[in-house]
Amino acid sequence: MELFERRPDRRKGMASAGRSINLALSVRGLHALREAGLFERIMKIAVPMKGRMMHAPNGELTFQRYGKDDSEVISAVLRSELNQALMKAAEQHEGVKIHFNQRCTGMDFKTGEIELRDEVTGARRAQPTEHVIGTDGSASAIRMDMLKAGRFNFSQEYLAHGYKELIIPAGASGAYQMEKHALHIWPRQTYMLIALPNIDGSFAGIFFFQHEGEPSFASLDNEAKVLQFFQQQFADAVPLMPDLRETYFANPTGTMVTIKCEPWHFEGKVLLMGDAAHAIVPFFGQGVNCCFEDCVFFNQCLEQHGANWSEVFEAFERLRKPNTDALADLALENFVEMRDRVADPRFLLKKKVERALEEKFPELFTPKYSLVTFRRGPYAEALAKGKVQDRILEALCASIERVEDLNWEEAGRLLQQLQDPNAA
Repeated sequence: MELFERRPDRRKGMASAGRSINLALSVRGLHALREAGLFERIMKIAVPMKGRMMHAPNGELTFQRYGKDDSEVISAVLRSELNQALMKAAEQHEGVKIHFNQRCTGMDFKTGEIELRDEVTGARRAQPTEHVIGTDGSASAIRMDMLKAGRFNFSQEYLAHGYKELIIPAGASGAYQMEKHALHIWPRQTYMLIALPNIDGSFAGIFFFQHEGEPSFASLDNEAKVLQFFQQQFADAVPLMPDLRETYFANPTGTMVTIKCEPWHFEGKVLLMGDAAHAIVPFFGQGVNCCFEDCVFFNQCLEQHGANWSEVFEAFERLRKPNTDALADLALENFVEMRDRVADPRFLLKKKVERALEEKFPELFTPKYSLVTFRRGPYAEALAKGKVQDRILEALCASIERVEDLNWEEAGRLLQQLQDPNAA
């Protein structure tokens, strides 16, 4: 098996390329790592996050647990560290030959050749293949050629928001300057700052902001404006980021896109996987988990259909597309939740009611977030149940101010709807 990678081999000390945003591993991704025999290795470079730590404009902190207890956590891991561990395992245990600095620029479906360009020399060549798995990202060149081939459905939707990477360095002797086991969020309705812990005591910060308008990336066009804005909106974070002004302008502004397409395969010769087939925005922390889960289901299809690649590709798409489409919708929903709602008292009451319902009716109620993050059931099922849950929570919380005032009899009756999420 051969792998053609656009970026250089970072294990050789070459300059980093691409994004450095931390990845959030949860149950789906960890299950895939266990199957690949990599769980223990990756957990050594991961930091568990037990919940969200919300930072109010006045500096007040509010902690919101992700799961029912400390067994339900999300693990932050550096993208570069994870990539290097996966490459090493592929080479050593699976015999994969990795060719670095090789950008795929397209594919000739008649000959089965992929077109490659050397990122160092600029040389171009055609590489013969038998079967191709296209994991060349949201800007996939292979997907573009599938689109040109015709009878291919494709949609993309860019967010009006972009993102910029920032850094909160470690304190003295590598100490964390904030709570270590939390995803920190500064929610400000139309924009937000978040920070995820690294194993070296630092935090990877990500600032999500509108591209245009007032305020926006376009309007914060000099260091003085940036510093003034951050001091007004994220006052407790500014002292933790001594290089804020320099980093803000040194790092590029990224874009975020949702991509849906079909079919994912062509004549048994090529299959799209990962972001090439289903790019999503990052607000449910499921990007890497979904892609790893792709691999789990692909292996199952291989076991079932053997070397009949057309059947393998078709079966894989049938299993995954309804669920990746659902996840795309869930991720967009969670963006609004993280940005606008996590600091709202009514939202926080609903979260408390969710936990109470889960404790009282464990057989009937699992919160939507837990279904996505801490369970391995279909994403489409989590989306459907989540819609019913939202209506139930609205009804139960409409006339109460405290969890103690919850009408348990009414709650039990309403929760029966979750046995058939399409009935309500």
